[in-house]
Amino acid sequence: MTIAVPSPRPAQRASPLGRSGGTVWFTGLPSAGKSTVAAAVADRLRRTGRAVEVLDGDVVRRELCSDLGFSRSDRERNIARIGYLAHMLARHGVVVLAAVIAPYESSRRDVRLRHERDGVAYLEAYVATPLSVCRSRDVKGLYAKQQAGKLHGLTGVDDVYEPPVTPELVLHTQRSTVDQSAAVVLDALATRGLS
Repeated sequence: MTIAVPSPRPAQRASPLGRSGGTVWFTGLPSAGKSTVAAAVADRLRRTGRAVEVLDGDVVRRELCSDLGFSRSDRERNIARIGYLAHMLARHGVVVLAAVIAPYESSRRDVRLRHERDGVAYLEAYVATPLSVCRSRDVKGLYAKQQAGKLHGLTGVDDVYEPPVTPELVLHTQRSTVDQSAAVVLDALATRGLS
């Protein structure tokens, strides 16, 4: 009788080019600062010659997921697509910075599990900016539209946002500068050999 012994998965998979990649998944309310911090991290990493890609949720939705609406199932499908893209890039040595609202814990968990199954590094960064601060920033005018009755289903206001249960990082952008928040992420990447 033969007993199959599974080979251990590496803690972190090296890309074909020899450098390990990974994903930092920034999640939080609209106007929390996800894209701003991701862009600052990307800028610092690029200066060191690191392969990095920012997957901004708004851009990906416009370019790759424009067929989707904002129902729960469409939002889940959107997150699954972005998660697949992040995983694929990270497997090939890219540091992926995904700045996506991703309101549902189950969708974020699925993205994490995809990475973990393949030994690809994954960090969840909860941009824990309070709703009142996000409203005051209102970068895209979403909160104003919702208040005027022109927008329904705004995450964190009249649609659900499930905060992460155990994120690796919690960023309080209302108390920290962009550079300070970026430094926290860069330190976390450095401890995993990804900077």
